[in-house]
Amino acid sequence: MKQLIETLDFELEPFFNLSIDNLCIADFEGYFKKVNPAFAKLLGYTEEELYSKPVFDFIYEEDIDATIKHGENLVHGIPLLNFENRYVCKNGKLVWMHWTATRSEDEKFVYAIGKDVTFKKDLENERISHVTDLSRINDRLMQLNHITSHDLKSPVNNLVFLVDMLDTSKIKDETVLTVLEHIKRSANGLKTSLNAYIDAVAEDEVLEQELELVCFDEVFQHVKESIDTLASHAKVQFEVDFTEAQWVLFERSYMKSIFLNLISNSIKYAKPGVVPVISITTQIKNGHKKLIYKDNGLGFDMKKVGAQIFDLNNNRSDSRDNKGLGLYLVKKNVTSLGGSISVDSIENQGSTFTIMFGDLI
Repeated sequence: MKQLIETLDFELEPFFNLSIDNLCIADFEGYFKKVNPAFAKLLGYTEEELYSKPVFDFIYEEDIDATIKHGENLVHGIPLLNFENRYVCKNGKLVWMHWTATRSEDEKFVYAIGKDVTFKKDLENERISHVTDLSRINDRLMQLNHITSHDLKSPVNNLVFLVDMLDTSKIKDETVLTVLEHIKRSANGLKTSLNAYIDAVAEDEVLEQELELVCFDEVFQHVKESIDTLASHAKVQFEVDFTEAQWVLFERSYMKSIFLNLISNSIKYAKPGVVPVISITTQIKNGHKKLIYKDNGLGFDMKKVGAQIFDLNNNRSDSRDNKGLGLYLVKKNVTSLGGSISVDSIENQGSTFTIMFGDLI
């Protein structure tokens, strides 16, 4: 064996010493028998140190199993092509190696050529990071479109309803009548444009926002005031209790969107001839805060649409105004911040939405 290695040293010494690639010869016992200066310099070990330990002592732990598998193939005569693993340098740094190797036919040796592709890997990771950042920015802009366009819908409807309530037959001033007519046209035009815009921005995904302590009652009162005309006209009765959990670490605009969409849906899908009753309470379970929202509206058949209730265009209603966007946004607002939402409903008996927030007490 010693004589063979010495022969290899003599014959291959110029090739080993001059190559800028990383060259090595290993035996079937798993030890380096010959390495070139480029490989030793890359890893930071002396040749003696590399010869003194099994090859696997220098390989990153997570890559050992894959290396063993490909090493067994080499022993059985299957060449190694385009295999990559990581080595641990003497200073602790990881380097990515791209290997091509084969075994000798008459001696039990493996001949391998390795290229340092760490720089390439770093560039790829940087590219992925940039793509991820761009995707996140795009998602934030898209979600902002969702929230802005859809959450304006109820106040606009409220404005149209107020205009329609006016009895112009009692108004004699022609100037006032003209102004009111312009207001009515503007309100209806705004509603039409907003609906068209909602259709245009009905896309996917969600944005991340800076979190803050959000008071449930404060947000509820704000949303209730913004749709007061619609709620009063529908004679909605609210039963609210935020005693157990008064606030949550969340995004304020998301919370407004959640309340606005749930309440608007309850009014939209109220049972004819029945006063809408909306119950909103909070609880704490296993260190997590919960919001339980109930109504006594039309509900829906869980077997038919339960799995798709939070999807866009879920067709849960025959209403032409229904896009499925409200509940879609509710779920996105909750899940994007680590929470979850579930629903339980019986047709003509109302619905219950349970939101589990992601923050711990």
